[in-house]
Amino acid sequence: MLFQNNSSIFVTNFLYYLTILIMIEKKEGFKGERMLALPPSLLEEYAKDAFIGRLYLRKAGFFPMVKYHYIKKEEGTDYHMLIYCTHGKGWYDIGGKHHDIHENQYILLPAGVPYSFGADNNNPWTIYWVHYEGTDADFFHPKSQGPIDIEPSDTSRIQHRLDLFEELFSAATLAYQPQYMAYASICLQMFLASFTLLEQYRHFSKAPHREDSLAMKVIYYMQENIQQSLSLQQLASHFNYSSSQFSMLFKQETGSSPIEHFIRLKIQRACQYIELTDLKFNEIALRLGFDDPAYFSRIFNKVMGISPSVYREKET
Repeated sequence: MLFQNNSSIFVTNFLYYLTILIMIEKKEGFKGERMLALPPSLLEEYAKDAFIGRLYLRKAGFFPMVKYHYIKKEEGTDYHMLIYCTHGKGWYDIGGKHHDIHENQYILLPAGVPYSFGADNNNPWTIYWVHYEGTDADFFHPKSQGPIDIEPSDTSRIQHRLDLFEELFSAATLAYQPQYMAYASICLQMFLASFTLLEQYRHFSKAPHREDSLAMKVIYYMQENIQQSLSLQQLASHFNYSSSQFSMLFKQETGSSPIEHFIRLKIQRACQYIELTDLKFNEIALRLGFDDPAYFSRIFNKVMGISPSVYREKET
């Protein structure tokens, strides 16, 4: 009886610690993730192509709030990797140094260099990432191995960058056709350049002019941060106002409060996703800064008068 009890305790403890180990070092398979990987045989052929071989995608993905995400490459890789953090926090070790990475930062991990990285357990990151290689890949090498800030501003073009990722991702899903792979390579070049040539990328922004009203500038900033969950205090602080004064000035120009307007912009974008894509509602919610899909559905119903599912049936 004692042996049986001890055995039972041993099995229970073993399963418990095994579960913890699996949770702590989870590499792939996250709720709401999107990922694509191109087969090595296809990549080998495209590497020989005079145009595509200069810069091409191997793998890409979007991981939302990926707790226990962990990757270690003790011998490095034969490809380069970009990680763009849009929410939460993470970390990475490279060249014998430890770095933290926060929201609105990105890192470039070059080929042939050992590294490891992972999500913060308390505030796990949301990341867009790409693996790429090619004869021109070195052009995008970072000047330093530390994280690089890419803060929102009046000229940031954040949403355009995310649209570039979506175009790249969509083109790569059709990569068995050379024309689409070539287009994916062009999109990849633009996507990488939006980080590494940041000043030039932002130079062509359609940002509001200095003489534009406060509301116009705020609305542009909201559109740029449509994927964020911004509070009234955060919005007011960005424009150097107190929350009460900011809310009053914005309402005088628009007739609605800043948060009400921000929510309407989010639902407007949600309608576009519902009509023009096959994204699931929980994926749309995550893209628009709603951590809870049920809350997103309630807000959508409140603004549009119908549920997201009914809207999709009606409009598509």
